[in-house]
Amino acid sequence: MAQTTMTVRLSGALSDFVAASVGETGSYENVSEYIRDLIRRDKERVEQQSFERLKAELSLSFSAPESSYAPLTIAEVIKRNQGRQD
Repeated sequence: MAQTTMTVRLSGALSDFVAASVGETGSYENVSEYIRDLIRRDKERVEQQSFERLKAELSLSFSAPESSYAPLTIAEVIKRNQGRQD
């Protein structure tokens, strides 16, 4: 697994908040551990949102009356969804 080093500049209240979250008084041993945890949780949140959108779309599709279904080719589906930014 490749590692990337990044520099983040924080000041004021954000810097104070991070400082309070690490070390002997905080929940994390160091800033890197804290940032990795934040990124993991944000990644999980984004994945959960995507899953919830998919569930809602499927629920809507399965609850539609069969008479509303229309046969589509793969090309038609791709063309219909090309401009869609979810």
